[in-house]
Amino acid sequence: MGEATVETLEGRTVTPSPIEGREDRPTESQRAWGRRLRTPRRPRLWFEIVLIAVSYWTYSLVRNAVPEQKQAALENADWIWRVEESLGIAVERTVNHAVNSVEWLIVGMNYYYATLHFIVTIGVLVWLYRGHPGRYAATRLVLFATTGVALLGYYLYPLAPPRLMSGEGFIDTVLVHETWGSMASGNLASMSNQYAAMPSMHIGWSVWCGITIVMLARPVWAKVLGLVYPALTLLVIVATANHFWLDAVGGLMCLAFGYAVSYLWYGSIAYRLPRRVVTSGGPELELRPVV
Repeated sequence: MGEATVETLEGRTVTPSPIEGREDRPTESQRAWGRRLRTPRRPRLWFEIVLIAVSYWTYSLVRNAVPEQKQAALENADWIWRVEESLGIAVERTVNHAVNSVEWLIVGMNYYYATLHFIVTIGVLVWLYRGHPGRYAATRLVLFATTGVALLGYYLYPLAPPRLMSGEGFIDTVLVHETWGSMASGNLASMSNQYAAMPSMHIGWSVWCGITIVMLARPVWAKVLGLVYPALTLLVIVATANHFWLDAVGGLMCLAFGYAVSYLWYGSIAYRLPRRVVTSGGPELELRPVV
């Protein structure tokens, strides 16, 4: 069998190199490997525990490593406050003073701000892991991408919380009521970057929890709690003077980015992926996407 030849412009014939004639395309094994990466699989408990612990440690390390640009942060806070005043939404100080006048309420909000941010988020992750393993990885990716892009906000836009502004009359409720919990107030202030208020991950995480619960929970009461939780969180971050309204908008923008990353990777909205996944021993339950 003769070799293939090519006639050149000068009339000569040459044998093309097998390397030159081969197209640079992914092999079938490479394509299969890519498909496996994007296919929901049963999460492994030990891996998830390590991943979440290391990720949060890294997030905290990077967040606190961002230079505390105090002057820029205060100037940005003043600018946001003036923008909100021009838009007629600068009611944070009124809310802060009103809630602070009811001691049991503001003390409860101080502890809410310090604890539920972590407790509810971890609780939703555990619920997803146990009840919706096929959707767990995609929904977790939303949370991770949201948190990751928030670090850019902390670096590019240092922002002081309202309680650190001078001359505007905001009350630092943790200091006034001597409650435990704020990593940015009192004796714990040196352990945390005080000028990383934009975006608000209290809002980003709580809305992620709320959407996940509303989309996947079956009891009506659970769906109602999913709606109430982020709304109450918004009230808490404002009442405690830890954030402006616009910080919450920044948190929502980061969350939208997180959902976009998850959709592009898995090719579907996280909540419409199959609830169960195929394991090495065979299918667990249904494998069709939920509409």
